[in-house]
Amino acid sequence: MNRSASALLLALACLPASAAPAEPPPPQALHCGRLFDSRGGRVLGEHTVLVRDGKIAEVRPGRVEFPGAQPLDLSGRTCLPGWTDLHVHLESQSSPQSYSEGFRLDPVDFALRSVGYAEKTLLAGFTSVRDLGGDVAPHLRDAINQGLVRGPRIFAAGKAIATTGGHADPTNGYNSELSHLLGPPGPTEGVINSIEDARQAVRQRYKEGSDVIKITATGGVLSYAKSGDAPQFTVDEVKAVVETARDYGYRVAAHAHGTEGMKRAVLGGVTSIEHGTYMSEEVMSLMKQKGTWYVPTLSAGRFVAEKAKIDGYYPEIVRPKAARIGAQIQDTAAKAYKAGVKIAFGTDMGVGPHGDNAREFLYMVEAGMPAAYALQAATIRAAEVLGVDDQGVIEAGKRADIIALPGDPVAEIGNVLKVDFVMKDGAVHRRPAATTTAQ
Repeated sequence: MNRSASALLLALACLPASAAPAEPPPPQALHCGRLFDSRGGRVLGEHTVLVRDGKIAEVRPGRVEFPGAQPLDLSGRTCLPGWTDLHVHLESQSSPQSYSEGFRLDPVDFALRSVGYAEKTLLAGFTSVRDLGGDVAPHLRDAINQGLVRGPRIFAAGKAIATTGGHADPTNGYNSELSHLLGPPGPTEGVINSIEDARQAVRQRYKEGSDVIKITATGGVLSYAKSGDAPQFTVDEVKAVVETARDYGYRVAAHAHGTEGMKRAVLGGVTSIEHGTYMSEEVMSLMKQKGTWYVPTLSAGRFVAEKAKIDGYYPEIVRPKAARIGAQIQDTAAKAYKAGVKIAFGTDMGVGPHGDNAREFLYMVEAGMPAAYALQAATIRAAEVLGVDDQGVIEAGKRADIIALPGDPVAEIGNVLKVDFVMKDGAVHRRPAATTTAQ
């Protein structure tokens, strides 16, 4: 058992027994004042959704009474499929102490924090997330699936794959004595320098129980290194990752800021480009040809650009990257949308505060995307990126992941910040007052 697993088990032992959910709920009839149709990208009128055994059993127009079902009155609200954030890091959250905490804190500290971050994310309306880099995430996923703690469904990458000195090299910033003591990291630690290394690193992620593979195709903003956009993989290395990942049924997400690194990642066959700060027209055209998805993470761009203005928040080697790259992402997203690149929803939360994920919708709309498009990006389109067909829509046979909020989010996107009902797999985790009518 590795240190992250041990740490999370210890963290769970500290939780009250009430953290575990009760027996499966009885059938429930959700009376929705409006319903968001994520396939059509439109808000429909009143509907009733019958939920049974964690699945959506029926969806009918109007207010329908189902004998034996517990009624939930959401008549003043819009019901939507639970949202998916395709880019989070649940084991951490940015602060001025982030760079020193890795040396001061133990794995159990990060495990304990992740439990709270997961619950905040779920209560904000995000019933699924793709965690793109963090040793705790696979174990947190299992704890949530076992009902030990509350949180979204997690598709976990585990350790991201980097090259030596790259964005996810865990020894960046170490002094020479510490580096010599620990030795150079290799494929087991997620650091590669050849095609053979690439294959081994993917197989190691399989061994550790990952659900998806992440590579850092270029430099990054917050890594302790000078370049935020230089390419860091060859096309052949990317292809080796993608081909090996395919053997295990994995999809590959590529962190990428610089143009050349993005181009290599797309040519190598990745499923999605994350961030995409300096995406060129050539790269956009290539992504359209290959069917590559774009996950902009506008929230992270906003956050780092703002914090770069504060003395001491970031190390000086990081600060200019944060100021420069962070301010560019929203403009790139606007151009990608106009060019017809496929866009899905992701925030990079962990850079910014967990639980604020829904602000990404506002930034997408500011970038020129229609509100309905942004909502589709976090529902049916996110499911496409994940390669699953049991979520992202409110239809019979799908998972009963349903959220509700006052008002119409297509008419006023700011309503996404008002989520007050959250159901995941048929279990209600958040409800407004008086949602259950008399039996």
